[in-house]
Amino acid sequence: MGGQREKDDGALLRAVAAGDQAALADLYDRHAGWLHARLARRCADPEVVREVLQDTFVTVWRSAAGHRGAEAGGWLWTIAARRLVDARRAQERTARAAPEPDAAAVPSAEDRVLARLEYGDVGTALDRISPELREVLRATVVDGLTTREAARLLGIPEGTVKSRARRARTELRAALAQLNPSPLGGPA
Repeated sequence: MGGQREKDDGALLRAVAAGDQAALADLYDRHAGWLHARLARRCADPEVVREVLQDTFVTVWRSAAGHRGAEAGGWLWTIAARRLVDARRAQERTARAAPEPDAAAVPSAEDRVLARLEYGDVGTALDRISPELREVLRATVVDGLTTREAARLLGIPEGTVKSRARRARTELRAALAQLNPSPLGGPA
């Protein structure tokens, strides 16, 4: 009953850092399902989702020694989310280079909204706030997780999620105000 399956994420990551492929397989079995589901909610292309999931675990293999703590969920999601953004940017560059867009490849409304979040003023403002605050906002607003779910995913207490979310909104408003100064109070 005991053994490798009973190891916490931190122990598995230490084993992965030491080159243990079985530990990576256990980590994959433990986390790939929910990562795939969350990625699929943010990206309609199943091939991109599979590639991002694979890239995530390749990154884990290469950088497991850098992870600290017992929980890996938040760290894995951060890697996966960044890989998804990279994949979307690569797709966007390819689409711009393509001579004629394919009418059948029209992005869904959700993809257009997420792209505006990633690449528009909100995305620029998000890049200006700290990574901890950004991840809380993405988990609670973009992914629609509850405070409890976000706390579990990110490996932090619920109270920390709430306080970071409040700080993140304040900093995001300030960053957006810098990008788009209000015309109120200016010359008429």
